[in-house]
Parts: sequence; structure tokens; C-alpha cells
Amino acid sequence: MAVISTFKESHFLEFREERIDLACAFRWTARLGFHEGVANHYSLAVNESGSQFLMNPSLRHFSRIRAGDLLLLDANDPATMKQPDAPDETAWGLHGALHRRCPHIRCALHAHPIYSTVLAGLADSTMPPIDQNTATFFDRVVVDQDFGGLAFEEEGERCAQLFSDPKKSVMVMGNHGVLVTGDTVGIAFNRLYYFERAAETVVKAYATGRELRVLSDEIAEKTAEAIDRYPNLPEGHFDELKAILDDEEPDYRD
Repeated sequence: MAVISTFKESHFLEFREERIDLACAFRWTARLGFHEGVANHYSLAVNESGSQFLMNPSLRHFSRIRAGDLLLLDANDPATMKQPDAPDETAWGLHGALHRRCPHIRCALHAHPIYSTVLAGLADSTMPPIDQNTATFFDRVVVDQDFGGLAFEEEGERCAQLFSDPKKSVMVMGNHGVLVTGDTVGIAFNRLYYFERAAETVVKAYATGRELRVLSDEIAEKTAEAIDRYPNLPEGHFDELKAILDDEEPDYRD
């Protein structure tokens, strides 16, 4: 038993801060109601090439995930799904392909928050820049219009190809949900939070039935660039989220 305990402790110490950040993202996803029962999945690359990544274990509710629960996987290991602690098959299909094909993607958050998913169900799933939040994503979103069913390996490979442009940090997965990326967990989670807020604004604006006041491309891009450069906004937001959990749910660090 002592040998097993030592192994677990050693496993947890590897990429400890990365694990804590990702566990925080899971807990806050549940708190905000962005989760989908025990489905959906997040990942974080931990080596230079991006092929090794942390991801949530299969069928674990986001509100219960701890840093030490996260799986350490290799996108190039064909035996992954034969292991006793294999991840969810669709999680492996989507995130394995992303970390195998897109080294510029460090963190990938796939979820079905309601307003983003409503946007994904519209014939036109683009995000019109009608306020500051929606303008944040101007020319930074790719819309997948070819949903092919659950994200097993073939579907994951197809989605990964749509992220060839590093400027695109969000994918509206038509008829499915949203996939948000970032250089860190904090950046990606901040992006997910604001994309869902922006989608809510757009959906409610459409519901009025009145004409939208759409920003010009010039002003929308100016706004997006200013937000991209705004100092420490994602990091400050995420640090506060961790501080709240440290007070209220400190076991997320375990």
C-alpha cells in the first residue's frame, strides 16, 4: 500500500499547478451551469509539442473533480483507450486530435452552455458584434457547419483541421456546442465565460425581433484588439476564481 501511495503522490506532483488550474475550471463550469451532467471535457497540454495533456476522467461530475483526478495522456499513444483508466471515447477523439494536430492549442474547453448551444443551432451561427463582449470575438471564431455525430476519432480529426488558423480561438460547433481554446487555462476559461455572455446577449437581442445595431468591422476589430492587449484581465479573473474556491471548496487542489 505504501508503494501505491508513493506512486499517486508522485503522479500528482507532476504538473501540480497545471492540475490545480484545470480543476478550478471544472469546478467553476459546474457553478456557472455550463456543464452537461457527466459529459463534456477539458484538456491542457503540458509538454512543448503539445502531445501530452491533462484531461478529466470518464463520467466524473465537474463539481467533484480534483487536481489529482486528472488523467495524463499522450495524443500519440494508440493504446490509450485500452488502458484501465481510459478517458471517455469522445473526449479522446476530440482532444487527442486537437493536441496531435494543433500544437498551438495549449488548453481546449469543450462544453454545451445553453446560449452558446442555442447559437450553434441557428442557421447563421456567427457572432454579430453588437456590444463590447460580442466584439471581443470579431474574426476570432470558426463555425463548424458539418456536424457528423458524436466526436469519435474521425469527427475529432475533422474538427482539428478547422483550427489551422491560430487567430481563431473559438469554434461554434454547429448543432453541438462550443470549443474554446487558449494559451493557459485562465485565458481559455475567461474566453469561455465571455463567449457564453456574448451568446446570451445575441440570443436575447434576436428574441426582440428588432433590427440589431451592428458595429462596423473597423470598430469591432479595434475593440477586439484592445481587449486582447488589456493587461492581466484573464489572469486577474481566474486568480479571483481560485481564491473563491480556496475559501469555499479547497479540496479542488487535492
